[in-house]
Amino acid sequence: MSTLSSLDSRLFLYLNGLHAGWMDKAMLLVTDMWVWLPLYLLLIYWTVRQYGKRCWWVFVAVGLLLLCTDQLSAHVCKPLFHRLRPCYNVDFQDLIYLPKGMAGGQYGFVSSHATNTFGLAAFLIPVLKRFRPWTAIVLLLWAFVSSYSRIYIGYHYPGDILCGAALGVLLGLVFWKVFQIVQRKVWKSEQ
Repeated sequence: MSTLSSLDSRLFLYLNGLHAGWMDKAMLLVTDMWVWLPLYLLLIYWTVRQYGKRCWWVFVAVGLLLLCTDQLSAHVCKPLFHRLRPCYNVDFQDLIYLPKGMAGGQYGFVSSHATNTFGLAAFLIPVLKRFRPWTAIVLLLWAFVSSYSRIYIGYHYPGDILCGAALGVLLGLVFWKVFQIVQRKVWKSEQ
């Protein structure tokens, strides 16, 4: 086992070992993407308020971004790297805490939760610039808590989360740059 992999495993065991009854309930709740529905509705409201009739451009970009982040993380990275999730690692079977049971898929590199949430945050923070700094704080906190919950429930190593977050941020910023180009070219021609 490489030094980096060993460090990732030790950090995972430490973070996964920090559990308590009240945290179980909280982490099981925040790991579910549907619990964040009020946040999604608030983001939709802010988008409509800021962009008016042009808000559909933002919604199309968000849809394409999430399609890209999810497909790349789940259907390219995981099959390509074949890195077992901690809950499927036989060396950890008696060491890890699994409050939700086993994960659905065997492979976990990179975390789709982290890729999706950090990608969306990286895109929406500049898109919703009128609401800074609250938008940035809320979105980064959401991405971090949602991603950390995946370590807590035993589904991802910290490295899965960090690399997923980095991939998500990269894709979110690329989509932001493309969105800026569309704004400049298409929206000016509409005036």
